[in-house]
Amino acid sequence: MEPQSRWWREAAIYQIYVRSFADSNGDGEGDLTGIRERLPHLAELGVDAIWLTPFYVSPLADGGYDVADYRDVDPRFGTLEDFDALLGAAHDLGIRLIIDVVPNHSSSAHAWFREAVAAEPGDPARSRYVFRDGKGPDGEQPPNNWKSIFGGPAWTRLKRPDGTPEQWYLHLFDPEQPDFDWTHQEVHDEFDDVLRFWLDRGVDGFRIDVAHGMVKDPGLPDIAEGAKADLLDGSTTLPYFDQDGVHDIYRRWSAIAASYPGERALVAEAWVEDANRVARYLRPDELHQAFNFEYLTAPWDPSRLREVIDGSLAANGAVGATTTWVLSNHDVTRHVTRFGGGEQGLRRARAATLLMLALPGSVYLYQGEELGLPEVTDLPDDSLQDPTWERSGRTERGRDGCRVPLPWEDGSAPFGFGPEGSTPWLPVPEGWGALSRASQRGVEGSTLELYTRALGLRRELDALGDGAMTWLDAPEGVLYFEREPGVRVAVNLGGETAEIAASGEVLVSSGPVAAPADGSLALPAETAVWLRG
Repeated sequence: MEPQSRWWREAAIYQIYVRSFADSNGDGEGDLTGIRERLPHLAELGVDAIWLTPFYVSPLADGGYDVADYRDVDPRFGTLEDFDALLGAAHDLGIRLIIDVVPNHSSSAHAWFREAVAAEPGDPARSRYVFRDGKGPDGEQPPNNWKSIFGGPAWTRLKRPDGTPEQWYLHLFDPEQPDFDWTHQEVHDEFDDVLRFWLDRGVDGFRIDVAHGMVKDPGLPDIAEGAKADLLDGSTTLPYFDQDGVHDIYRRWSAIAASYPGERALVAEAWVEDANRVARYLRPDELHQAFNFEYLTAPWDPSRLREVIDGSLAANGAVGATTTWVLSNHDVTRHVTRFGGGEQGLRRARAATLLMLALPGSVYLYQGEELGLPEVTDLPDDSLQDPTWERSGRTERGRDGCRVPLPWEDGSAPFGFGPEGSTPWLPVPEGWGALSRASQRGVEGSTLELYTRALGLRRELDALGDGAMTWLDAPEGVLYFEREPGVRVAVNLGGETAEIAASGEVLVSSGPVAAPADGSLALPAETAVWLRG
């Protein structure tokens, strides 16, 4: 038997936000056929796998993370046949494909929840979700004080058709996303079957949404006054996140994935701040990857970045797992903007990318970051669709700014996202033609060419990907390390040029860098470089 390659340990995986990637039919929304048609571009970019956000049947109350049918494709995105064609085309190009699974909650349009709403309190149909009587003489108060991630209470009270109020149901997110009750065996069995349905079709793995959720403290205790988990909060201890019971679920899921040929990977979206807590999800009989959100949220600060890198590698190494690095995704402000925006933000983002791609382990890239796209902060109010906008009383604009459709061509909107004259579901900024793939392809110094070059080197050089790293002496403000054999990486996070003891060939740099002379490298501010020799 051939030894397993465990491809996920050093893969570069490209996240596709399906609705915003490529629109093949002009309805304004990206679709599976659009993705299939653009796959050669991703092969040229040099990624090893793609991750698709939910494309299942959904009312899209939360961008598809409110699933009404886990075994079918929403007509807006295509059909099961379109999915099979996409999967086959990806595999033909040597690109693996992983998909989202959303196990913490369903859509309120799911057949199970509709059945539960129609049933009486105490009916078995309600045991698949978290229904409770309210507090107070008439049950008019929620069962506890838990807050929704999207704002407001985490409980909604049902009403009979005649207006009579009755039980409350839990939704840690939107009211249209009722939480499953994972103490019910039927929920376990259902998701076992959902996983097998897609594994049978040939998917290479799953990204698990809210992987630290699902299991709640059975006593449903109140949280501390003033406590509330934000979407990206991994530090607030809460009775509905990171409970020990989730690990039993993942041992079961890991066994299912391992029963299929071809090495199927499971990746956790677990907003857990402590690296050692995250590593618990990556024990040998559990999941294979967990996004490093502590790294994503780290500031532009060399000491903090080094601390996070060291802590992550140590914690994950202790359980035999590699670290999974990420800078952007569909839930956070794009890192060009997070790092200051404008020319400085792009300069820092390019340097941060070379740092990330050189670290031991695997990486996730979010669509559009290879074009240097910024966050769109001025979307018209009437175009916003993230539930956070309404749930917060229109005080928090939500995540739509990182979900704007991609520009593929120069010219006029929609810049090749869809057929000429079509109107994307979110407006694309007028200046984005200059950032399009067509405008950057083959242009020396463009962000697209930087990504393509770095990803090519990462695949070509034995030193990069999985393995160890060694820190080297460097001046203040510089991160400098070696990857064996023979690759050294320097990142100047400071505001002035730094002199580094270095020699060798410049393989790639995030900005103009002169080759080292006389054993010294002058590394410009906010710039990264890979050296060989």
